[in-house]
Amino acid sequence: MNQITISRPDDWHLHLRDGAAMRDVLPHTAARFARAIVMPNLRPPVTTTALALAYRERILAALPAGSRFEPLMTLYLTDNTPPAEIARARESRVVHAVKYYPAGATTNSDSGVTDLAKCRAVLEVMEKHGMPLLLHGEVTDADIDIFDRERVFIERTLAPLVERFQGLKVVMEHITTREAAEFVTAAPPRVAATLTPQHLLLSRNALFTGGVRPHNYCLPILKREVHRAALVAAATSGNPKFFLGTDSAPHARHTKENDCGCAGMFSAHAGIELYAEVFAAAGAIDRLEGFASHHGADFYALPRNTEKITLVRESWAVPPSVPFGADTLVPMRAGDFVHWRIAGA
Repeated sequence: MNQITISRPDDWHLHLRDGAAMRDVLPHTAARFARAIVMPNLRPPVTTTALALAYRERILAALPAGSRFEPLMTLYLTDNTPPAEIARARESRVVHAVKYYPAGATTNSDSGVTDLAKCRAVLEVMEKHGMPLLLHGEVTDADIDIFDRERVFIERTLAPLVERFQGLKVVMEHITTREAAEFVTAAPPRVAATLTPQHLLLSRNALFTGGVRPHNYCLPILKREVHRAALVAAATSGNPKFFLGTDSAPHARHTKENDCGCAGMFSAHAGIELYAEVFAAAGAIDRLEGFASHHGADFYALPRNTEKITLVRESWAVPPSVPFGADTLVPMRAGDFVHWRIAGA
């Protein structure tokens, strides 16, 4: 199959940053996706409904003329998030989830949660209001190997959490391991997962082939090929627990290419096209619409998009860099080709 028409997709995990940098990266997402769950890890983080509403207004003001893109806002969970904030978030009708970062796990996560036990009251209110908890699923203990952090998180944190809060909706974001795919598959329907293009397309060899590749460094870190294959199987299975979340994370080139490079890969420039590659290679292009356009909307109890887009099997060259405020960034597949495109784009 060399062409497919699907409902316009949504991105259920996206970083937009702020200010001039946001204005440069936002059009890439708005050209492809109808909606996106926007991450709250700004500096300072988006910890209240008032801050989320203000951030949403800045996003809407930065959209290209004529765009119908809708940002879906999130709150940044901390040790001190008051339960009353969850009720305010739900009443706002624009805040759709709460994001958990283990303190120190990734970019701008230093204000994250030190111990989920401190958030028990908040989680109880989230459970009551049907507010999903979005998890960066890694432990940060210094004695745990970086390639094992997700697996240990499932054992120590996720499994007990799902058991204790039996009405809480949970999304394990950007899963990277066979163990995560198996856990989500076996869990109740209220537990879901997002999958990124990099974790579906790349194994950890992509970090080191021919030298260290800083633009392929993300967190959770790329894993062995056996895990990548398990993720592809989950994504293309048709299981509604799995849906699209790019985790597109823009960083200025100089912050990636230094002695302590930032974690994150920018994929918004090809945010649906890269998934089409994955599904076509797996012989499952007919299941792309469910993964990209239906499963996430259903999980969040939002209407499915009615607008359509058509993807065609046609190669196009990715530029070596794209503007990013006063800087530039290096996009995923820079200087190479993506093999599907949106018709008319």
